[in-house]
Amino acid sequence: MKAHWYWFKLVSLWLLAASATGGAQAQAQAQAQAQAQTQDYPTRPVKIITDSGAGSAIDVTLRVIADRLTQVWGQQALAVNQPGGGGAIAARMASAAAPDGYTLFIPALSAFVALPRTAANLPIEVPRDFTPMGYFGGSPMFITAAPSLGVATLAELIELARRRPGELAYGTNGPGRLTHLTGELFQSRTGIKLLMVPYSGGTAQVLNDVMGGRIPIVIEAYSGIAGAIQAGTVRPLAVASPRRLPDFPDLPTVAETIPGFAASGWQVLMAPVGTSAGIVRKANGDLIRALSDPEARKRLAKLGRDELPMSPADVTAFIQGEQRKWAPILQQIGSAP
Repeated sequence: MKAHWYWFKLVSLWLLAASATGGAQAQAQAQAQAQAQTQDYPTRPVKIITDSGAGSAIDVTLRVIADRLTQVWGQQALAVNQPGGGGAIAARMASAAAPDGYTLFIPALSAFVALPRTAANLPIEVPRDFTPMGYFGGSPMFITAAPSLGVATLAELIELARRRPGELAYGTNGPGRLTHLTGELFQSRTGIKLLMVPYSGGTAQVLNDVMGGRIPIVIEAYSGIAGAIQAGTVRPLAVASPRRLPDFPDLPTVAETIPGFAASGWQVLMAPVGTSAGIVRKANGDLIRALSDPEARKRLAKLGRDELPMSPADVTAFIQGEQRKWAPILQQIGSAP
């Protein structure tokens, strides 16, 4: 009886050891396979969804980045425009995508700053719904006016707005977007009252109405209005950057008239939550590589953009800081009659 028990125990131990070895081998094999897939990523085209319309500052910048990522990856990075709903349409589409790295998201600042406060049911929280992959630059807002308005400086615009409260209109890409938030901050700091006119068709639609004499003021990043400035459709009055821009040494900052005023758009590359850490790290490194390309840096600089490589953890902290920064303006908008 003891002999039978001895052999039973010995066989049991052997089976347990074999099972453990087999399990470890299977785990090691799975890890090796996942690592190989990460190194090969991507193996097919990658869709990058944006909530901005064609011709907007974000769209123009995205296409520069997409061109360079296509070269880095050897696979096409496809820009997909899904404007509307204040960014809600694009957010839902991106968050519902498979977390495999082949559908990514580059939203406007408002997606992670305004939407979580104004549309609590949207899948837009970080890190609950999206995993940051990287940051690809910021761009300060330009305050511009149609030449027909007859103002040459920001101070003149403020004075005119004080004489005509609520009459001067400025076009935005929609409520809660940075163009709107900047306009609200501008009014809050100066005590003036402007008329906000939202457009779902993006900056191109705003500029059409500027040329038609219906909108005299445009607040937008340079990449969205570069052609209009060069054509004389709008006249830049000030830029909301901390310092004067090297390419615009004669253009005052808004802070020179309104101390401490700053407003910049920024874009981050996001993936649906659940995307593997390996793919996130690979995409982060590829984005930094794309941004370091001399030609890409030159093109982005011409669009008035800066660059600041960030890790995924840095991006999360950055977004949270921006949420705190704009919270008072969002609260003010929410309480406005």
